[in-house]
Amino acid sequence: MARPEPGLTLVGGGRMGSALAGGWIKSGYAGPIAIHDPAPSDLLKSWEDAGKISLNSDPAPASTLIVAVKPQVFPKILDDLRAFVGPDTLVLSIMAGITLSSLAESLGTSRVARAMPNTPGLVGEGMTLLCMPDGAAGDDTAYLQELLTPLGAVEGPLGEDQISAATALSGCGPAYAFLLAEIMAAAGIAHGLDEDLALRLAQKTVQGAGALMMDSDEPPSTLRENVTSPGGVTKAALDVLMRDGAMPSLMKEAVAEAIRRDRELSGD
Repeated sequence: MARPEPGLTLVGGGRMGSALAGGWIKSGYAGPIAIHDPAPSDLLKSWEDAGKISLNSDPAPASTLIVAVKPQVFPKILDDLRAFVGPDTLVLSIMAGITLSSLAESLGTSRVARAMPNTPGLVGEGMTLLCMPDGAAGDDTAYLQELLTPLGAVEGPLGEDQISAATALSGCGPAYAFLLAEIMAAAGIAHGLDEDLALRLAQKTVQGAGALMMDSDEPPSTLRENVTSPGGVTKAALDVLMRDGAMPSLMKEAVAEAIRRDRELSGD
């Protein structure tokens, strides 16, 4: 099957949809970009005013259709979406829980794919999971990998049986990191630090630890051990965080619950 011709139609201009579109614009995407959103943001309007996109133009079959709405919205806009799907349309969904088979059946095409980006894609530091159907054209896979690159790293194609677990890690993961910074700051405040100082310390520490981890050839467990002196301050804290029922077991429970919810959304 031939590689899609230039031209993108994005349905859903929220945070992730806007991140995608912003990445395409910054990377100099050559084809036209059409965005459809019932309540476009000021950012989308500014892009339209600058001639970078067309906004809410008349629907027509798309070369590549990207569906970036919440999964709960998908059934409500099916009739609208079908107007964008022609015999050669490549459909990419970034909706959690909507399976490839459901997507294909609902839109009347087998040329579908799924991607699960995460919110660091807003600053080009994301992780996007790509899932293709059996028998997908290699050109389609390569094209979508390139299309998603402005958000950051692209992992896959993954099997659809791996998507729920992978989403629970990378899709939900930024919230885990934000929560860590939030509760670190709260703990500092509880022990006498100024609120702004505590937040700066927590944010920069989480950021720096992530950068060090990505720059190192050592696994996170080794990096943790490297900063944990026997009998030291860090060891005292980790003895609390790693005891039975604490952070390791809570994380396993949290990921399991995220997987359960993702599968519930997909009807499994």
